[in-house]
Amino acid sequence: DDVPTGGDSIVTEFNTYEDFLDSQITPMDLYYLEDEELARQLVELGYRGSGEVLKREEFEARKKAAEASRLSKRGQQKTLASTGKELKDEFLVALAQREEANRSGKMTSIIFIRDKNSRGQEISGYIDYAHRLKTEDFEPIFLGKKKLLPRASDLSFYNWETQTSTSNSTPNYQVMSENTSGLLFKNKRDRKILNVDPKAQTPGDNSIRVPLITPMYTQVVIYDHMTRRKT
Repeated sequence: DDVPTGGDSIVTEFNTYEDFLDSQITPMDLYYLEDEELARQLVELGYRGSGEVLKREEFEARKKAAEASRLSKRGQQKTLASTGKELKDEFLVALAQREEANRSGKMTSIIFIRDKNSRGQEISGYIDYAHRLKTEDFEPIFLGKKKLLPRASDLSFYNWETQTSTSNSTPNYQVMSENTSGLLFKNKRDRKILNVDPKAQTPGDNSIRVPLITPMYTQVVIYDHMTRRKT
């Protein structure tokens, strides 16, 4: 059924169905009827009121549809952190190319970074890019004001000076470090194993290894895993 013209403006203009009915009642109606509820019922039945006849169920349905449409538009308008930025480094370009796919769940990239922290200590670690995008503001990173560095809360972290080592599973990956093959990560969605050993012939099914050369970091390798969603 076609939604009559102006339907959306009605549901956005009025918070409740009662508000909508009240808008159709004239002071003259109330004077003669002396009962607001009765006046509302007459509007609902189409006997009174100057505007469109709209049943409660139809109003509620339109209200839900308008809210869903508003949320959908808001989601689409939520621009990517990399949009409109002048990316001056190959690593930032690589992050930008993968941002939308990691945010939407089509891809879950793991980023290996080796560099120095603010104290000058050498650190390295594996970062779940999709998870970090959800938990951190990447605007300063894409603007070049802040570096993306491994943390103790990431999939894997190692401080070479203090010899501190941590590993944590994330919403996307389970850490499988107790393995003769070295460090392995299991994708929680499709249960595929990602092998980050540089000597491995392949990082695994639906995965590729992309080493990057950048003056920003000592070493960067991106492991892209294409997620196959169960339909």
